This record gives sequence, structure tokens and C-alpha cells, in this order.
Amino acid sequence: MSADTSDIQMGTTSFVHFICPCFLLASAAYCFSSPPLVGVHPLDEKYYRSEVIKCKDGTKSFPRDRLNDNFCDCTDGTDEPGTSACPTGKFYCRNLGSRPQFIFSSRVNDNFCDCCDGSDEYDGSIHCPNTCVMGGNVEYRSDLVSSGAKKTDDGMKLEESVYNLTALKVAIVLQLVLVIFAVVLFCFRCRNRYRRTRYH
Repeated sequence: MSADTSDIQMGTTSFVHFICPCFLLASAAYCFSSPPLVGVHPLDEKYYRSEVIKCKDGTKSFPRDRLNDNFCDCTDGTDEPGTSACPTGKFYCRNLGSRPQFIFSSRVNDNFCDCCDGSDEYDGSIHCPNTCVMGGNVEYRSDLVSSGAKKTDDGMKLEESVYNLTALKVAIVLQLVLVIFAVVLFCFRCRNRYRRTRYH
């Protein structure tokens, strides 16, 4: 084996040993980032990140440690998106693989599976299988029939589209990184073979 071939193989090995861990770390950071808040629409998560959070109706504020503490501090249910403490609250079902939806917060942990992903019954008293990929609630029509709820439903369609587009962009970037890595590795191998045949 020539010195050039040996150098190329060492370079390829070093490249693979450098790129693979970097790619795995980036993927892990994306996959294992902080889990989403229960019952909160993805575009509302940033609203709940500050230490002091305002009720959406502007009446008062509450500290972050009172979020989802099963006690209603805001009359509009801002502080309890993931519990049934506030009678006017809404719980967001992500329903990945099917249609996202809002349900009344009174349906949270009521021993009945309202979300096809089972996220509304998280206390463990019953087991809700994830039926979203099997069609779940594709034909679901919200029974929140008040005009305000209808406006929220229409407004959320655009927000959900934006969120889905962001997730799609991330998936495309990850796939692009994989393709570039595969092409670079292929080029290194072709060059290695060419040098081998040239010197034999």
C-alpha cells in the first residue's frame, strides 16, 4: 500500500470520526430538547417561558411555578392549559399523525380518551392507545360552537401550518446533512480506489 493511499484512508477515518459524533450530538439535541408543555399549542410555548406570566385577558400575572398547579389563577384559564382546574380553559391535543384540536379543559383526566394521542389522560388512571396514525379524529369537528371558539379554530389553522412548516424545514436540513455526508464519504472512497489502481 502506498503512502498516499494510507494518508487518504487516515483522512477518511478522521473525517468519519469527526462528523459522525457531531451529527449524532446535533440530532440528540434536537430530539431531546425540553419536552413540550402539556396542553399548550406549540406557538404558545414561548409565552410560558418567562418567570412571571400574564393572564391572556390582562387581569393579572402569576409566577411560572403556578403553571399547571391545578389551581385556577386566571379567569381565562391561561395558567392551567394542562389541567381541568379552570372551567373556561382549553387543552391542546397535538395528535401527531392526525388533526390537532382543542378540547374543553374539563375533559382532561376525566377517564375518557378525547385526544387520539391520549395526551388528555396523562395521570395514568386509564391507558389511551395512540390512534392518530390509524385515522384518529381526522373527521373531528370541535363542539366548541361559540363564535369565539370558531375564530380560535380558524386562527389556529394558520399557526399550525407555520409550526408544521418549521418541523418540515428541520427534517429537510437533517436529511440534507446526511446526503452531504454520504456524498463526501463516497468521493473519498472513489478517490482512494482511483489512487490504488493508479499505483498498482
